[in-house]
Amino acid sequence: MTIRLYDTSARQIRDFTPLKPGCVSIYLCGATVQAAPHIGHIRSGLNFDIMRRWFEYRGYDVTFIRNVTDIDDKIIAKAHEQGRPWWSIGYENERAFNDGYQALGCLPPAYEPRATGHVPEMVEMMQGLIERGHAYAADGNVYFDVRSFPQYLELSRQELDNLQQPTGAGETGKRDPRDFAMWKAAKPGEPTWPTPWGPGRPGWHLECSAMAHKYLGAAFDIHGGGLDLIFPHHENEIAQAKAYGDDFARYWVHNAWVTMAGDKMSKSLGNSVLVSEMVKQWRPIVLRYYLGTPHYRSMIEYSEESLREAESAFARIEGFVQRVMEKAGGVVEPAAEVPPAFAEAMDDDLGVPQALAVVHTTVRQGNSALAADDKEAAVARLAEVRAMLGVLGLDPLDAHWAGEGGDRGEDLHGVVDSLVRLVLDQRESARTRKDWATADAIRDQLNQTGLVIEDSPQGPRWSLGPR
Repeated sequence: MTIRLYDTSARQIRDFTPLKPGCVSIYLCGATVQAAPHIGHIRSGLNFDIMRRWFEYRGYDVTFIRNVTDIDDKIIAKAHEQGRPWWSIGYENERAFNDGYQALGCLPPAYEPRATGHVPEMVEMMQGLIERGHAYAADGNVYFDVRSFPQYLELSRQELDNLQQPTGAGETGKRDPRDFAMWKAAKPGEPTWPTPWGPGRPGWHLECSAMAHKYLGAAFDIHGGGLDLIFPHHENEIAQAKAYGDDFARYWVHNAWVTMAGDKMSKSLGNSVLVSEMVKQWRPIVLRYYLGTPHYRSMIEYSEESLREAESAFARIEGFVQRVMEKAGGVVEPAAEVPPAFAEAMDDDLGVPQALAVVHTTVRQGNSALAADDKEAAVARLAEVRAMLGVLGLDPLDAHWAGEGGDRGEDLHGVVDSLVRLVLDQRESARTRKDWATADAIRDQLNQTGLVIEDSPQGPRWSLGPR
């Protein structure tokens, strides 16, 4: 068994060999908390949640770090716009991100460090880089000298002569316009921390280099994030860390975006779909299915139609699970191992679409077993399905999703069930007296309200149908 991953730095799929046998260390660039998350933000956390789950299924001990950038230009700008402290903006949106991760079933990280909690580590790294000749102070700022690091731009594969480095306001004193800021000098009305070079605040890139070093050491296995972070963020992280003396990440894994009309979903484009609103319209487990089942390196073009397709596809899986549970008369535990074809797909660069095809094939086999009244085969297929869904975080019988339909009215579920049962009793009475027209009319009326009625050996049951 060998897990293989697409390494952005190598531009190819590579066999994964951990630094420490049996252990995997992952650093994921998490939220910049200037605003509440849209589904594009959460996709990254979800993709790496699936990666983590697969490593754990394969027997690895995973240390998963996901940071929080709680100070940057955008957060400060929002604070000025809203007349609020910068830290209240950050904390409010940090909670919104965590609510989104939790709603979609992402396992919590081992540590979730905030940038503002690690300024001493940043100062230490800057001091080391200045001493090694890779950084310099000017006008209260500290800059990284990109020409001092010959490997600069190897990740993004750009030419230094053609480089356009993003530059913020107040970044004066640069020796070269391509140098980037690690520390920004104090400005009126902005938060500051003391340093040997004067008060100021950290640059975005320095934050992650320092936090990765603190929590995972000088070398770790996997660094992850969205495609948009390759440059400048990840390129600059590498320069800082390696110039400081760290080996840093051995594999670079990047997830693709959620797009709308071909554009990356973003707050600045005004085309974002907030997670807090989406979970009011769609069951969170359906959102997880929608965002987590395409390949992590494939773009997702957002549309309500594709969400409805995801809802229908998951309903077929969920319906099978419910039918076999009724047939078995109790809980069917997940199988100890997933089917070989599923494992093969997941080992090959987390091939979730191919793995999901195995899930649906197994569901069809299980439905055939139910039709043939082969209880043993149906139960065996359900055990396999539960094992596969568990890896994907989509097992509807998992404790996380218990009562999950509540986002569409959990508090009313019992009331609705009682009302539907009254109507179903009327339908059963019509069927008993062979009044098929009335029975069919009741069923059709219920279908029109969005309920699906199925007749089973244990009696009729209802479920919420696709939109």
